Amino acid sequence: MSIIHRITGGALYFGTLLVAAWLIAAASSQAAFDWVDWAFGSWLGRLILFGYTWALMHHMLGGLRHLIWDTGAGLEKHTASKIAWATLAGSIVLTLLIWIAGYAARGAF
Repeated sequence: MSIIHRITGGALYFGTLLVAAWLIAAASSQAAFDWVDWAFGSWLGRLILFGYTWALMHHMLGGLRHLIWDTGAGLEKHTASKIAWATLAGSIVLTLLIWIAGYAARGAF
């Protein structure tokens, strides 16, 4: 899980550039925003945004896992392994819930 935490941290740099591009396009012109909206709305754009959402959730939960470890709790091998798997499962569940809520808010269901 340590390497995945580092990889998701790196992916967040790329994802933050996407958020910045969206904000810049929104502040620039209707044409720029329409292009970014089209790109993010394509199947590839949505796949990238889905991955960004998962990376954000996984990295956040990994940070919480480290916070728990900083208190001295959960450091036993068996417990640490359970927390690591819970981080992975939790990130997947949270990502799906966020996307379901997003589609529901847009009226896509």
